[in-house]
Amino acid sequence: MGVPGGPGGSLGLVEDSRGDSGLGVPQFMEMGFVDGIPFTRYDSEWGWMEPLTQWMKDGAEPGYWDRNTRRAEKWQQVAADNLETVQERYNQSRGLHTLQWLYGCDLLSDGSIRGSDRIGYEGRDFLSFELGSGRFVAADSTAEITRRRWEHDGTMTEVWTNYLKHECPKWLQKYVGYGKKELERKEPPDVHVSGKEEHGRLILSCHAYGFYPKTITVNWMKGDEIWDQETEWGGVVPNSDGTFHTWARIEALPEEREQYRCRVEHPGMPEPGIFAWEPTSGGNLPVVVTVSVIAAILILVVIIGFIIWKLQSGNTRDGAIHGAGSSPFLFPGKLRAASRAHPSAAIHPTAFANGAICHFPIF
Repeated sequence: MGVPGGPGGSLGLVEDSRGDSGLGVPQFMEMGFVDGIPFTRYDSEWGWMEPLTQWMKDGAEPGYWDRNTRRAEKWQQVAADNLETVQERYNQSRGLHTLQWLYGCDLLSDGSIRGSDRIGYEGRDFLSFELGSGRFVAADSTAEITRRRWEHDGTMTEVWTNYLKHECPKWLQKYVGYGKKELERKEPPDVHVSGKEEHGRLILSCHAYGFYPKTITVNWMKGDEIWDQETEWGGVVPNSDGTFHTWARIEALPEEREQYRCRVEHPGMPEPGIFAWEPTSGGNLPVVVTVSVIAAILILVVIIGFIIWKLQSGNTRDGAIHGAGSSPFLFPGKLRAASRAHPSAAIHPTAFANGAICHFPIF
């Protein structure tokens, strides 16, 4: 168990559409990730697709940013209608409501591909696609309307199967080629162990900071045994400098403190490290924690609701955040209007740009 990252490369798109909050927050945002590192970004305030890494800026071919800005603008327009439709289906008033779409792929160490396509509304599951069975899964009766429509039509099953099996891995390999030197680097974690007593119990925390790549295993040991069942893990979260941090926590009896050790294994370490809590050390831990938390908030603001939506929980650490976006929920009356306003929608099921799907599906 532990805190594993992905065994191979990963590509993901997060697309987030929200109602007008009156707080100056963009109503639409898209962010691309390679191996968990944000590398492209678009939002409705800035109005332009931009690189977030130097290797992406240097590697993109001519016309890439113009082409993907136009694609994101179409997503933004369709997403506004989609969000309105979902609100109507749930009989909700206008205001700050959020629709997210997360999709992407992992290239595993054995050469196989794992695809993911999930849609969420208000931080909860709404609709997902199972690549193996080729079926959509609805979380409630409202999402069931869309599921039936998509499966009856058949086009969306074909689109997502093709994207997750073929197009996404192709773009992943392209991007990994752009950032090969940066993405293949290995930076070992800086490990800090802390402890505090609460209600007669000792809470031991093991924090790993500043490591790359994302793959890492953090375990608590009692004596020579790994105690995974008693351990609580945090997600593997990106820092602002392109590295990651994570943590593992366990409760113990105060008198048994010396029996516990934190074991950390990472590609940047020559061998697994064993770390114990020294009550007199770790004076700078609060500062390290604060800086890391602030950095994570700055990077993940686009997917705050999505992260809550358990995509970075201990059970979903699969190598990266796979991107997703605004969603396809339009009533039949709106479908015709959307098709006129956005001719790309439902017309070019295999048109892709920057690793993002350009089908603009209709709910």
